[in-house]
Amino acid sequence: MTSSLTHPGRRQALRTLGGLALGGAVGSCLPLAMAQAATTDSDRILVILELSGGNDGLNTLVPYADDAYYRHRPRIGIRADRLRRIDDHYGFSPGMAGFERLYKDGRMAVLHGCGYDNPSFSHFTSMAYWQTAAPNHGEDYGWVGRLADGMDPSGSPNFLVNIDARESLAVRSRKHIALVFDEPDRFRREALFQEQPLLDAVPSTEAIVNPAQRHLLELARSAKDGAALVREAWHNYKTPVDYGIAPLQLPKVASLINAGLPTRVYYVAYRNNAFDTHVQQPELHGRLLTYVSDAVYGFLRDVERLGQADRVSMMVFSEFGRRVPENTSLGTDHGTANQVYFLGKPVRGGHYGQPVSLTKLDEGDNLLHTTDFRRAYATAIKGWLRQPSAGGVLGEEFESFPVFA
Repeated sequence: MTSSLTHPGRRQALRTLGGLALGGAVGSCLPLAMAQAATTDSDRILVILELSGGNDGLNTLVPYADDAYYRHRPRIGIRADRLRRIDDHYGFSPGMAGFERLYKDGRMAVLHGCGYDNPSFSHFTSMAYWQTAAPNHGEDYGWVGRLADGMDPSGSPNFLVNIDARESLAVRSRKHIALVFDEPDRFRREALFQEQPLLDAVPSTEAIVNPAQRHLLELARSAKDGAALVREAWHNYKTPVDYGIAPLQLPKVASLINAGLPTRVYYVAYRNNAFDTHVQQPELHGRLLTYVSDAVYGFLRDVERLGQADRVSMMVFSEFGRRVPENTSLGTDHGTANQVYFLGKPVRGGHYGQPVSLTKLDEGDNLLHTTDFRRAYATAIKGWLRQPSAGGVLGEEFESFPVFA
């Protein structure tokens, strides 16, 4: 696989930025004009948004032309006249104006029926399968972490960014230490004045034999080196773009892209199992989808404002869908197959894969998946990030969809 530092001009610019990170100094980040001038295939950025809790795909992109949908959901099914219709079969939830615009502008690809064999209905287990791309197996490293190891075996600083309260399994890597933070202004190791020099002096790991100790020291060094860059990028970033009520960490991603960090993959999440809608689903789920739609649309408008739209694509997924029939509590229970979305200017919009059947269900009234979810990952790896193979990341080769030109 090619390194992210193959372009000579870009390589020198990233060395400059890397020197700032490794030295822990606060200097100006890579100028935006330089980042724009150096754009190549090796500068492409993937932003991954995880919808935790199991988003109900059937009430997100509603198959309103299928009578079976309303038979299964007589009370929580969304009527056709309320939907944001995108064609003669599907329509988005009423609050998803941003997704409707993106689809109609040709900037959204819908991958139908994504799932895996022998599905788990446990949030923890199924999310682990999606984050590692290893369904029904144990895996210590995430698929994003393995992707980073293949793209950049040298483990360059700030190649991966995970904006969350704790590191996601998806970005766990052998060679890379992901830059993990939540609030930029609080991204520092605080201590009494007398103790601060001890915390700032992270020792070298070269002579450390214990792997756990080495990993902890590398995490400490990564946090120390990245904190100043993150805070400066956030303080220097101003935007007129409205991301809606719940921006979902996406303005922070925009600030780092604007600052010219050499990050190739950003991983963010709608946290706390927000989409686990077992009870009184309609109003809650509608609000959640509005927040997601507004935030994603705002982010993509913002990267276009920054002149970075050609470099950035998004992928949105959830660990499973919901059971097809509504339950007695006006909600839905854990299910199986779901959609995966790719969004952005480089995307060839439309429907991909075989839509699921609402009449041929399994014995638990769940959808039978039609697309192995790892095909979505292969599409990101080969189609967008231009890696020649996905087998080293996914364990085997999966056919990608022609989502990217």
